[in-house]
Amino acid sequence: MPSGTSTIMRAKLEKIQQDFLNDISFVKNEIDLINIEKKYLGRKQGQLTEILRGLKDLSVEQKKEIGPLANQIKQFIEKELEIKQQEFKNKINLNQKDVDLTYPIDKEKLGHWHPNSIVQYELEDIFKSLGFKILDGPELESEFFNFEALNIPADHPARDMQDTFFVDNGDKVKNDNRLLLRTHTSAMQVRALKKYGVPFRGVFPGRCFRYEAMDASHENTFYQMEGLMIDKNISIANLIAVMKVLLQGIFKQEVKIRLRPGYFPFVEPGFELDIQCLICGGKGCSVCKQSGWLELLPCGMVHPNVLKHAGVDSKKYSGFAFGLGLTRLVMMKYGIDDIRLLNSGDLRFLKQF
Repeated sequence: MPSGTSTIMRAKLEKIQQDFLNDISFVKNEIDLINIEKKYLGRKQGQLTEILRGLKDLSVEQKKEIGPLANQIKQFIEKELEIKQQEFKNKINLNQKDVDLTYPIDKEKLGHWHPNSIVQYELEDIFKSLGFKILDGPELESEFFNFEALNIPADHPARDMQDTFFVDNGDKVKNDNRLLLRTHTSAMQVRALKKYGVPFRGVFPGRCFRYEAMDASHENTFYQMEGLMIDKNISIANLIAVMKVLLQGIFKQEVKIRLRPGYFPFVEPGFELDIQCLICGGKGCSVCKQSGWLELLPCGMVHPNVLKHAGVDSKKYSGFAFGLGLTRLVMMKYGIDDIRLLNSGDLRFLKQF
């Protein structure tokens, strides 16, 4: 081993110590501390570790000279790291003991309601004031409640628009017990009537799923609010009155509407309640497909077959049902021109609400 080797190694050790002191002076958190420990004492590429590995190649005299110095610097680094670690622990404990619950916080860092949730809770308050129950149902629904109980048998043409995401729950189940992601919250109609009986008033908000070609006004995951009212002597006049209260309550203004015939297997007669597009003011845009109107509230008088599935005598009771496009209502209320923004998870968009 050349005689100058010990001099070179001594210089390296002194530089390592100086660099360490410089690095630790800039430590701000425990992560920085861990990185420094790896830099100097790491098993694979630690700077001081490499020096210690090289001691085996020194002569006996050089080992006596360099060995104690290397160990001394190692102990120094370990002690300084330990002191710094303790400082962080003391700081954490101090913060935990001295928390001022009255201290103002940065509200910008708090989470807030999604626009879907904001409108849903506003609607729930409106319907509560009208005596409606707020009920939740399963997103993974049986084919019976999603279709059969709503007067939509397996061979019905309406299935073409809604046969969607089925779940494999075995080959031995009957057809009406197959599971699927619900295509509408209408699936709660018979469930609710079976549980609560009549008379009944309730709304069923929730997430729905359909195999859709996505565009500015269509998504494969969206929100609905189904409503149901069953009692004696319920008529279309009751339906229109409730819809007017609903729209005035949510938009806080007069909204132009139109009622036109519509076909839905679980109501008879059925209607489409459209509102004038609030994005373009009825002039035509991508959201309303240039028509100036947006289909918002399919509704109608509950079909006798649905009441029969629920065990309700259709000769004594009647009622209405409606399926509110909650996501589309959100778009109208806030002037959102693309439904895909609502499920995007883009904080730049969501922080506006």
